[in-house]
Amino acid sequence: MKYTRLIVCGDSYSEGMSDEIINGQYRGWADRLADVMAKEVDGFSYANLAIRGKLLKQVIDDQLPVALSYVTGPETLLTFHAGANDALRPSYKPEVAQALYADAVRRAAASGATLMLFTVLERTGNTGRGSDVWAARFSEFNKIVRKVGAEVGAIVIDANGEAFFSDSRFLAFDRLHLNAEGHHRVAQALLEKLGYQFDPAWRIPLPPAQQTPWLKKRAISAIWFFTFALPWVWRRLRGKSSGDGRTAKYPTPTSWPV
Repeated sequence: MKYTRLIVCGDSYSEGMSDEIINGQYRGWADRLADVMAKEVDGFSYANLAIRGKLLKQVIDDQLPVALSYVTGPETLLTFHAGANDALRPSYKPEVAQALYADAVRRAAASGATLMLFTVLERTGNTGRGSDVWAARFSEFNKIVRKVGAEVGAIVIDANGEAFFSDSRFLAFDRLHLNAEGHHRVAQALLEKLGYQFDPAWRIPLPPAQQTPWLKKRAISAIWFFTFALPWVWRRLRGKSSGDGRTAKYPTPTSWPV
């Protein structure tokens, strides 16, 4: 099928952090996907409701009803990715998140749209106790993604099957979001899955990384801590989010390309 509309719901992953910036907005895999999809049909439109930092319930309450109002049938591709931010929180309750997610997916599938879901990448090259805890939580959450995805007949994108995606060089300096190369590869993987033209080089791992001197590595970690980790902790302590006050970059179906 050649889709006539792409609707995207989610958090920073779907918003496009930290890809290249075009016209003041992060580009992201979804914009890259829309670029190719738009070439295949006349009148293609694209809406991206994703906002960084949003929790699962916020995506469900604020974005999903709007997204469903834009669905025109199976020729609409609706992508839904949420829950990773919940798993990063100390107060995370897996049984609550899984039930919310499953209910949302069933509602989305009932709209008649072609539905695409994503597992959370469990290993991204980061190490340490925190990374191990998050990997375990992500692994458990991914089970419900696969289960409910199979139940409703959704397209499930599972990057955990591609070991090379665990290379931290696909991440931005914040060690959390994809960089431009990461977003490019995700977009190419989705294009292949959907049957569009794609660059098969997305499957080629990066060449072996050069060893970073110990002192430089420590300096980079210190800069990372004060630039990203400490502000993240400070926001959590105040109950704030990086998405507070932000709006979606394409809140209504937009004729694409702009």
